[in-house]
Amino acid sequence: MNVVVVIVDSLRKDHVGAYGNDWIKTPSLDALAGQSLRFTRAYPESIPSIPARRGIHTGLRSFPFRDWEKWYDDDVGLRGWQPIPRDQTTLAEILADEGYQNLFVTDTLHQFRPFYDMHRGFHVFHFIRGQERDFFRPRTPASSKKIDEVLIGGPSASHAEDIMLQYLANTMGREREEDWFTPQVFMKGMEFLEAARGDQPFFLVVDNYDPHEPWDPPDKYTSLYDEGYSGPEPWIASSGPSDWLTERQLQRMRGLYAGEVTMMDTWLGNFLGKMEELNLFENTLLILLSDHGHAFGEHGFAGKVPGALYPELTDITFLIRHPGGKGAGQTSEYFASTHDVAPTVLGSLGIEPPSPMQGQDLTVLLDGGEPEQTREYFTAGYHDHVWARDENYVMFASANGSEPSLFDLREDPEMKKNVAGSNGDVVRRMYEGYVLKDAGGPLA
Repeated sequence: MNVVVVIVDSLRKDHVGAYGNDWIKTPSLDALAGQSLRFTRAYPESIPSIPARRGIHTGLRSFPFRDWEKWYDDDVGLRGWQPIPRDQTTLAEILADEGYQNLFVTDTLHQFRPFYDMHRGFHVFHFIRGQERDFFRPRTPASSKKIDEVLIGGPSASHAEDIMLQYLANTMGREREEDWFTPQVFMKGMEFLEAARGDQPFFLVVDNYDPHEPWDPPDKYTSLYDEGYSGPEPWIASSGPSDWLTERQLQRMRGLYAGEVTMMDTWLGNFLGKMEELNLFENTLLILLSDHGHAFGEHGFAGKVPGALYPELTDITFLIRHPGGKGAGQTSEYFASTHDVAPTVLGSLGIEPPSPMQGQDLTVLLDGGEPEQTREYFTAGYHDHVWARDENYVMFASANGSEPSLFDLREDPEMKKNVAGSNGDVVRRMYEGYVLKDAGGPLA
């Protein structure tokens, strides 16, 4: 059996038709969901990009973020933002030992830096340069002048401007849709499918950064969701409170993001079409998931804020398509997560990992079984904050348990009313009995 894993960065679950969205066009994802087991309660065990991907590639949790250190001054200063430790074995390394041809294509900025070790075990590793603040092309007067077209502000304005100045330089001269990053990623993925078909079995990872910001899809996608806007474009959020943005600017930002989602879905459809053309669906396990979402003012925040762990950030898309049709069109409420990918792949292939993994083999759900971990609750970490949920409540707080927020999902599924003040016993149970238990002790 071949294996294809598609990672879509920053894709909110509630922006996919198969998960109930009725205004964003995602026909490719919706069709895939109809052929897959769809997880309705999937969450990253760690946020954001690099910690989440460590879990995907190793089957081990990145949280808790102990012994963290910043690798170099230009790096992201978030806890857990570290390379895969050398004593951890990656899924690709395991499959390489089993005779798999391993291929990896991504435009996710940080992964091309070799010391993150995301490429370990892959025979072919292709990075598409230019996303976000990738030092890819020199800034010129022409690219710097374009910054006037971008809406910059909020609590991280200087950082946002620095990102955009580099991004504008990286993307100067685009003409056709194929010049955008998402098409480049999936076209290279299709090229790899063609090559790998003659060298099966293969393991292919297609890791697509969009709809991560900056949001600048071709106009034909933006016009599906927003027209008549004038003014600087809100292509980038300034992660923090959203009160610096007008409602019209937030509306535009949501429209731009929706356009990116539909562009991604269009090219995902082209990729899936290539799999169909090559008759690869008959013997290929396909897993598609996102790493986290993005806020657009729903709870007073825009961007990815560690202290605002609401559904728009934590709820992710997670689909498993089995070549035998197992689980097709079904849903599961199991608390699935990013670190379940590796053990699920190995479980489907009947391969024992060389050392135990913390994630669970989700393929047992395809046959009506249950994973070894019942998971009556789930926990996650994002920098200096922690998150937990069970059947009835969601709680998030600082890593040391201070400043908690608690929401009763039975009465408040949209998480609008913080009831931590009147439910101290529930907060303690979730922090001490869930978070600290999973962390194996106190957190700094």
